[in-house]
Amino acid sequence: MRKVPSELERLVFSTQQSVLVRKALPVQVSHRFAASSAVFDDAHLVSCAGLVPVLTLAAQTGLPTLLADKISIPAPRIKSGSANPSPKLTTLIAGMCVGADSIDDLDLVRAGGMKALFGDVYAPSTVGTLLREFTFGHARQLESVLRHHLAALCARVDLLPGSDTGAFIDIDSLLRPVYGHSKQGASYGHTKIAGKQVLRKGLSPLATTISTPGTAPVIAGMRLRAGKTGSGKGAGRMVAQAIATARAAGVRGQLLVRGDSSYGSRSVVGACRAHRAHFSVAMTRNTAVDRAINSIDEQAWTPVEYPGAVRDPDTGDWISDAEVAEIGYTAFASTPDRFTARLVVRRVKDARFQDALFPVWRYHPFFTNTDLPTAEADITHRQHAIIETVFADLIDGPLAHMPSGRFGANSAWVLCAAIAHNLLRAAGVLAGGAHVVARSATLRRKIVNIPARLARPQRRPILHLPKHWPWTDLWLTLWRNTIGYSPPLPATT
Repeated sequence: MRKVPSELERLVFSTQQSVLVRKALPVQVSHRFAASSAVFDDAHLVSCAGLVPVLTLAAQTGLPTLLADKISIPAPRIKSGSANPSPKLTTLIAGMCVGADSIDDLDLVRAGGMKALFGDVYAPSTVGTLLREFTFGHARQLESVLRHHLAALCARVDLLPGSDTGAFIDIDSLLRPVYGHSKQGASYGHTKIAGKQVLRKGLSPLATTISTPGTAPVIAGMRLRAGKTGSGKGAGRMVAQAIATARAAGVRGQLLVRGDSSYGSRSVVGACRAHRAHFSVAMTRNTAVDRAINSIDEQAWTPVEYPGAVRDPDTGDWISDAEVAEIGYTAFASTPDRFTARLVVRRVKDARFQDALFPVWRYHPFFTNTDLPTAEADITHRQHAIIETVFADLIDGPLAHMPSGRFGANSAWVLCAAIAHNLLRAAGVLAGGAHVVARSATLRRKIVNIPARLARPQRRPILHLPKHWPWTDLWLTLWRNTIGYSPPLPATT
């Protein structure tokens, strides 16, 4: 028999419903504003207070000095265009640290009290004039700044912990789309969208990164190329420079260079051998590689951990759709650079033929001279994909656009984006906690783009920051590690 609710039960139920409705109300404005209630008139408000410790770190690692010493444009098209390159490029890098993805966005570091916090802040138009003076040679000067500044950052901050036992150098390229007919160097190149190869008009930066296990990568080198340029063009020299940069940054352990099939070339392998670095590069399938794969004994294939794999409860072995094996292989056999090492092959069941009577495999070979066990060598090689996190960071920030029609200006823009990326990585390490491996967008949101009010009681500058800021402790850790940092005194005899 159905129970009829009493008046008391109805009252309790209606009260509970009203409480739930009140809890579900959206956030509402708690004041009544008029149309004239918003006024941009406070010259002491700072929108990006976290830029203070970040640029202090840049000064402590000698970035302004490196820019002044290495950037020289003796014959500019506009006489004033090349004047004072160091503060202009520092303004650009500061803007990128707060999220600028176009030249006009550099006004972010000129609003409110920002110009009182920082000296020599230049207008976007002035910075744009300097960028348009850059040529290929000037971009190489800026690339030198990137390498030397990374070494200085690693001396100041432990960016590559565990590098005494080894580090990874990854190389890859991406295609950034551009639009219009006035972009110098823009041309159609191959890229993947949703797993499909398409032709897209753009510019193609080539990048190398350095990382150690469990750390976020830093950028060792970057070079802008035309969109139609082959992915592997210039890769040998980039790898050689990245190895030299890693050694200058304090890496004492064994280096392992990783790349996809575009970098399984004589130049890359030769650069690794010349600088005593190990390599792990994917190989393009050809007749010789297929012959080596077909000669692998069927009993040599070992199941490995892969998405969907499970452990056999009786034997502890993997039950997986992926297996690995290896065989000796001589690469570049018809050239003077022939070299014999290990060809490690991972084969995966083709998802398109799940109902086939016999398994249909897809083979993924890579060439390596490491001494890691086969399964571990495969996992280590697949971790090359970590460089994609760097590309995602850059695309979500400065490389959202290629801002200029001049190729030289865009080359300088790409290199400044790399310097800003490394600077934010170092700031995240000094802040500690989850910020050590956080993305650049996270660092900007939690550490850099924090509002403050600038005051000078008794002529002492003080930043008044928001009360109950969720990441106060981490922000103050960064502040103490930069503003409160005292460099060690030189030894005296």
